Amino acid sequence: MADNMINIDTLFFALLGGILPAIFWLWFWLKEDKKRPEPRGLLVLAFITGIILIPIVFGLEKLASIYIPDGIFLIIIWSAIEELMKYFGALFVALKSRFLDEPVDAMIYLITVALGFVAMENSLFLLSPLGESDIIVSFMTGNLRFMGASILHVLSSATIGIFIGLAFYKSYFTKKISLITGIILAITLHSAFNFFIIKGNGHDMFTIFGFLWVATVILLLIFEKIKRIKR
Repeated sequence: MADNMINIDTLFFALLGGILPAIFWLWFWLKEDKKRPEPRGLLVLAFITGIILIPIVFGLEKLASIYIPDGIFLIIIWSAIEELMKYFGALFVALKSRFLDEPVDAMIYLITVALGFVAMENSLFLLSPLGESDIIVSFMTGNLRFMGASILHVLSSATIGIFIGLAFYKSYFTKKISLITGIILAITLHSAFNFFIIKGNGHDMFTIFGFLWVATVILLLIFEKIKRIKR
């Protein structure tokens, strides 16, 4: 009975540590779109979709690791799986709906799916140190994931949303080219982050995270630009 209680407690705190930072990020981005907010129900569905994608993505990544040797190509494949699945999740839930009625909406829905993905991914990373009652490791893991991986997923998914937004009022062909460009850039950004984290073996981590924070500021500026695009 005690072991079960510990397991339940561990699961609870892992979920709490994974979901709360993601909720904070979601609140931050939704606040940027408060003039014409998206339906809450659809945003909740997008967030849950990101959570549901985790086992699918992990399964595909495990399958890829069986047939592809460790190296840069496997890193790219893993990044492509995550970015494409997040995009298809947003596409299935919201990007084809009638609520996608302004250029910035694609960014909002893609970021929301990404944050659902982040919430569950971070929770899984916290399970091991919490299960071993290592509070310091859990705290460091949570903070590093908050600073690094969480921002990365937001940036990469938002990149796709940016290119959808920029071509929102353009021709069908332009929209497709812009979408493909956004997906390629998102995969490139994700792959570069993972490559430098692995190559650095923990060194220069704060330099990489610093780059992500700078990129976040740039993303905010682009976000404001996308909001002002008119037909």
